[in-house]
Amino acid sequence: MAKEQNANAAPDAVAGKPAAAAKRKKEFKKKRERRIVPHGLVHVAASFNNTQITITDPDGRAICWSSAGAIGFKGSRKGTPYAAQQASLSAAGVARDQYGMKSVEVRLKGPGSGRESAVRALAAAGLHIVAIRDITPMPHNGCRPPKRRRV
Repeated sequence: MAKEQNANAAPDAVAGKPAAAAKRKKEFKKKRERRIVPHGLVHVAASFNNTQITITDPDGRAICWSSAGAIGFKGSRKGTPYAAQQASLSAAGVARDQYGMKSVEVRLKGPGSGRESAVRALAAAGLHIVAIRDITPMPHNGCRPPKRRRV
């Protein structure tokens, strides 16, 4: 009786493959259209501890980004000019190769030591720098200072 039940089973199951897997069709996702952005903005945020590079299109939508920490530097090495240079080269390479970026405007923010080396690395990566602007926020007499220390 058991042999008769095996004979009635689906032929796919006997071959060692489940019946559902044989009937399932492969689903193909549509390939995303590659966006070409010939001109963009590079935002360099250089603090004392890290340097972040964000490359956007002219409308401000982020295309790619990198930072000294994302490259693999840890601790106080993230704040060095070399780490900023490597982060800048990484982001510029992605923008140039995947998005066809040719020219950029650079916007620098912050007091960090990686500002200048990040801009030099962008030029070395093959991006034409149109303008460099410093957008570091400056206080107009700022917050009230703490009261005088009595010793």
